[in-house]
Amino acid sequence: MVYNQLGRVVHDADAHIMETPTWLRDHADPGIREQIRPLDLGGGNELKQTGDVDEQLADLRSTFERLAEKHASDAYRSTEDADIMARKNFAATGSFVAEDRSRALDLLGFSSQLVFNTFHNRRLRDWEHGGDVDLAYGVARAHNRGMDAFCASDPRLLATGYVPLVDFDRAESMVGEVIGSGAAAVLVASGCPPTHSPSHRALDRVWAQVQEADLPLVFHVGGTGDLIDRHYFVNGLPIPPDFHGGEENFRSVDYMAIPFPPMQTIATMLFDGVFDRFPRLRVGVIEQGAVWVPSWMRQMESAFEAFVKHEERVRALSMRPSDFVHRQMKFTPYPTEDVGWIVEQGGADLVMFNSDYPHVEGGRRPIERFEASLGEASEEVRARFYTTNFLELMGSAARHLAS
Repeated sequence: MVYNQLGRVVHDADAHIMETPTWLRDHADPGIREQIRPLDLGGGNELKQTGDVDEQLADLRSTFERLAEKHASDAYRSTEDADIMARKNFAATGSFVAEDRSRALDLLGFSSQLVFNTFHNRRLRDWEHGGDVDLAYGVARAHNRGMDAFCASDPRLLATGYVPLVDFDRAESMVGEVIGSGAAAVLVASGCPPTHSPSHRALDRVWAQVQEADLPLVFHVGGTGDLIDRHYFVNGLPIPPDFHGGEENFRSVDYMAIPFPPMQTIATMLFDGVFDRFPRLRVGVIEQGAVWVPSWMRQMESAFEAFVKHEERVRALSMRPSDFVHRQMKFTPYPTEDVGWIVEQGGADLVMFNSDYPHVEGGRRPIERFEASLGEASEEVRARFYTTNFLELMGSAARHLAS
């Protein structure tokens, strides 16, 4: 049975591939390949490997060949329809075998998925801040090749291409590569580049290309370094496991800080006039929650009132902050958030359905949880949440998709 039983078109604004340990290395140019260490996947990600890199490569590839064979087996596929939302991470259909993802989409009943990496946002951010500009753009190019290759298996899969903003000229060049590759969205870090503001005028060359291509600019959780001072976890107790059973992702304390980077980054871009200069530049804030958005809008309104008499950049804005948000931005709530309340406080035009497939965090019943929080919301609100808001965000990348 298909998971989506709503009887409506559903677009998934947050989905993932599960990169194999050598995925980035395999897609990298030969000149930087040796600088990329394979992923060390522990905790709940089904795999663990240690030791010398060269000694591990053959074993890693053999491990995933065997896992792919398991996914192709009659026993595995005989229960796919029942297990499509129960199998998570590398155990999920189409999680790392690109040819299987179409079958997963059919079983999920989603008309499209905007696809992100799982393990590389933090790595890409650290390379961007690491001082080696050649390496930063080289690994971003490898990431983008891998995303394009995976999503090429089905037009319903919409690839995201990462652009480091550390170097103005290279960012301008790389965003052109991402657009030219056919990617559906331009991914940038949610936090500040290492040497300048995301609102720097030299980045207008980047935003102009994104706007002209009618693609969204997207932010995703995971690419901002440590969210909070690590000493918050030095409390005399063991660090609790996260969703995956390990210590490497999010727990309740750092979960609270997830919205801070996009809140600050987008507010800075807004007050510095980026969205005035590029009125058709659309922004998607993905897997960073949405329950904070109504209060953030009010906080920006308060900042507007506090500084409009003293700052020329604030006086120069053509609209109030909330108007820019409604015109140009969309957000994905977590399934534990009250979407009905977000809509009541902020508006039905701001939020989009997302499953986080195949991650554990998305849960087994995201539609059911969102439906419960939507409560008595109207058909118009539901149509916006599941379909229209996503299509508006995606622009030219969504014109071939069912509406």
